[in-house]
Amino acid sequence: MSDDAGAGGPDTGRAENEWLLDVARGASADAGGAPVHLLGEYLRLLADAAVTGRRPARSELDAVEVLGRRAAEQGVSAGRAVRLYLSAARRLWQQLPQLVRSTDSEVVRAAADAVLHVVDTAVATLAEGYAAARRELVRREEGLRRELVDDLLRGDSDLGGLVERAEPFGLDLTRVHQVALAAPGRRLPDTAAAISALERVIFDRLGDRDVLVATKEGLLVVIAPADVVPPAGAAGAAAPAGSLGQLVHAELDRLARGRPWQVAVGRPHPGLYGIARSYEEAREALTTARRLRTDTPVIDAHHLLIYRVLLRDQAAMVDLVQAVLTPLRGARGGAEPLLATLEAYFACGEVATEAARRLHVSVRTVTYRLDRVRALSGYDPADPQDRFTLHAAVLGARALDWPRQPPPL
Repeated sequence: MSDDAGAGGPDTGRAENEWLLDVARGASADAGGAPVHLLGEYLRLLADAAVTGRRPARSELDAVEVLGRRAAEQGVSAGRAVRLYLSAARRLWQQLPQLVRSTDSEVVRAAADAVLHVVDTAVATLAEGYAAARRELVRREEGLRRELVDDLLRGDSDLGGLVERAEPFGLDLTRVHQVALAAPGRRLPDTAAAISALERVIFDRLGDRDVLVATKEGLLVVIAPADVVPPAGAAGAAAPAGSLGQLVHAELDRLARGRPWQVAVGRPHPGLYGIARSYEEAREALTTARRLRTDTPVIDAHHLLIYRVLLRDQAAMVDLVQAVLTPLRGARGGAEPLLATLEAYFACGEVATEAARRLHVSVRTVTYRLDRVRALSGYDPADPQDRFTLHAAVLGARALDWPRQPPPL
């Protein structure tokens, strides 16, 4: 409210202003304390319309639109802003002296029509300004968030600058964080729905501080403090929470688009550089899972550490695969059935009956294939020392996509 606002109230300017200010204060209280200044010259427009029938000029509506933008920028909700305007109109109408004393129904009807026109036009203009400002704020925040995520995951930016930029998003870079990456089964035309869904459930479960959701290179990225993520199977953990990866996957799996999702989670690490390290582990876990052609929905980087060891010395891994597994090509049907049998056998703790169930073959077939491995390679799957060598070779073969692909030279 400006100090010189008002028409249609008491005769003196001071009394007129006091009357309109009382209306504004009452409307502010009705709207949960929405700032009075967001009314601008709105009350004067209402009073003029009631007394003279004058409709607001374009410049006056432009001023209302600016007030709508200001409400959004100051964090006033759209509901409170609209309620402020509607309550102000109701209170002013009830106190207009000319209408209170008037007995002419036509005068009252004309005044009501003019006031309702101002209310309708002003509230619509206010909402348009509010929506435009919110869109700009969201775009600005998305840009800042994307830049922050890129710098956090790269891990080589100025620490002081990152701490300052992370503060508005609630990130405490001194805490232990972990990173989850979610890859859709097919490329999403729009990731906004996925981000909104993730933010909603993660903020609900983990709180709205120190959690960041964004996109990077076609993947959804979640940065969360490790100490607020309930471990899988923890007592009291809300279903279907479990680990961060399970929480993310469960929510994304509800979406109509993007399925099947695959989520990889890096190990928790402290500090700024811990975020970058957890991200690299999650990204490497996704890449390894693709090379292994696994459809496991949630991948824990901790469980793939053996592949990191194997892939670091590719030449040694190739030599191991060729020396131990190449003789299996001489089996009827090639090496793949024997390789699959070894993989299932080792995965279930060297139990032939369970391996047979997983492979959908008879126990006799499993034992026959294990005998063929021993005969062709010279390594016995039942011998502890040979078993370790065979298992490492099988893991290396899957990482190299052998025997479908020739080993790199």
